[in-house]
Amino acid sequence: MRRLCSLAAILGLLLVLVSAVLVSGCGSQSAGLQVVTSTSLLAGIAAGVGGDRVDVANIIPPAQCPGHFDIKPSDIMKLSQGDIFLMHGWPGEKWAEELIASAGNPDLVVVVINMQGTASYWMTPPVQSQAVEQVADELAQIDLDNASYYRGNAAAMVAMIEAKGEECQARLQAANVGQVKVMCDEQQAVFVTWAGFDVVETYGRPESFTPQKLQELIDTAREEGVTLFVDNLQSGPDAAVGMAEEVGVAQVTISNFPGGFADTETWAKAIDKNIDLLLAAISE
Repeated sequence: MRRLCSLAAILGLLLVLVSAVLVSGCGSQSAGLQVVTSTSLLAGIAAGVGGDRVDVANIIPPAQCPGHFDIKPSDIMKLSQGDIFLMHGWPGEKWAEELIASAGNPDLVVVVINMQGTASYWMTPPVQSQAVEQVADELAQIDLDNASYYRGNAAAMVAMIEAKGEECQARLQAANVGQVKVMCDEQQAVFVTWAGFDVVETYGRPESFTPQKLQELIDTAREEGVTLFVDNLQSGPDAAVGMAEEVGVAQVTISNFPGGFADTETWAKAIDKNIDLLLAAISE
């Protein structure tokens, strides 16, 4: 009788352990669509459109330039477990082909969200809205059961983006930024132009500067009455500091990606931060 009781106790304990393992296993898995993105621009859109129906994993840190990115084992793991990989198709994403091959995921759907231009375009409200709609269409095609959910979220996001764009433009116009002549990193040219500033000249990465080129830029800034240099966080945050000091004007660094600065994990927060920085710079 004692043996029977002991056996029953052991079987009961095993049942409890198996149940715990099963519950733990279910808790660690997600039924949502596993979306991997190349940048935080796409990650924010995928998260907003996908809501609780997707899990999003991003590859490139938001403060890093996509063209200078090196693949890590953790990135390969992300893609090996993904259902869909959203990327821009930029020249700077040459690493993506190697990453996809290394992941060895035959079921992975690779989608290029082919919007106009580089990250500077994506930070402008019109292109951000177009990207949201395109991501929603892609998710809807892959996950038909949740198509209306994705499109509904996209419509709400587009409305928010348009409202935020109008709010930003009102702030910029009130500050008369159209009267401010700037020289900026070429990676910020489109955004700074959208913001309404008078872009006199652009410049490349710091590694492309030569003494002659620097002098030409300084001379142009003086001749044209430039009062602000705008650098790009991801490609050279201090590129124009020396030139600004030489000319005796302000310098500011803004970001092309959400999350580049602290507390800017969404596009809305990132564009607000950029506008805050620009307005603060011209008020000095």
